Amino acid sequence: MQISKTQILKTKSELQSWSDAERRAGRRVALVPTMGALHRGHIALVALARRYAESVVVSIFVNPTQFNDRRDFEGYPRTLDSDLAACRGAGVDVVFQPSAAEMYPEGASTWVDVDGLTEPLCGANRPGHFRGVSTVVSKLLIAARPDVAVFGEKDYQQLAVIRRMTTDLGFGIRIVGGETVREPDGLALSSRNVRLGTTARRQALCIVESLDLAERMLAGGEHDTAILVEAVRKTLARATQARIDYAELRDPDTLAAVTGRIEGPVLLAIALQFEPDPDGQGSAVRLIDNRVLGRRQAAGPTASCPPERKSERREEFPR
Repeated sequence: MQISKTQILKTKSELQSWSDAERRAGRRVALVPTMGALHRGHIALVALARRYAESVVVSIFVNPTQFNDRRDFEGYPRTLDSDLAACRGAGVDVVFQPSAAEMYPEGASTWVDVDGLTEPLCGANRPGHFRGVSTVVSKLLIAARPDVAVFGEKDYQQLAVIRRMTTDLGFGIRIVGGETVREPDGLALSSRNVRLGTTARRQALCIVESLDLAERMLAGGEHDTAILVEAVRKTLARATQARIDYAELRDPDTLAAVTGRIEGPVLLAIALQFEPDPDGQGSAVRLIDNRVLGRRQAAGPTASCPPERKSERREEFPR
């Protein structure tokens, strides 16, 4: 089946055969894993993938094993028709759209766990979430056999976990992080944003306001972690329909907690749990965002590069 020049493949064996044929033809393959409900942020990842490879695969699979709440899984937006149109418009070569049974056949009992990096932040209150992420990403990488896989930096912890996993297991795949794409008012693009009520959507701007505040404070000479986090939490508290899940300073590489004086670039990671509007508009939505504070000052002209490894600098293209 084809939509324009975009093929739709539904089985791992089909995807493996296609990928093998691409490499035999001398074309590199890039994978962009998604759960669908595509927006401009996903399309930016596709464009980034195209800079690293001649052929691009987008997977669309709402992975049931990474959801802690069945209602969240069932309520996750599914917009396949518009997703396929977006992929076609972006020049995606293949959309991989497997079923749950294809990814988790009956009797499957193997899981991929990454210790350490999965314990703080989102991992603290979402037991099993990263086991589901690591397992499904492993399956997608084995199926697509890409040279490069691209993930968004908005899910910073996920990106760190996947980099650790692929290094530890020797996948030999380059993991590239794409910068967070934002709404005109600064809110990070997310498929969950459409589920916010009007009031919650307005209050959600406190997230980017807190990131901006922390950046200004650090640039202005405030290096005390306690003072900075207190200011961030006060700003987030203005969202009266939200509960702060976390607002923490972490090491950009190890995700270890940073306390005392800030001596270099530091990750500010935030998660808020929003409730529906009082008039019933919207639904419960959890939003995350982050920023590596001090990265511009430390990195100079290469500030847009992911901080994890110098070898991952985006201007160092493999071709």
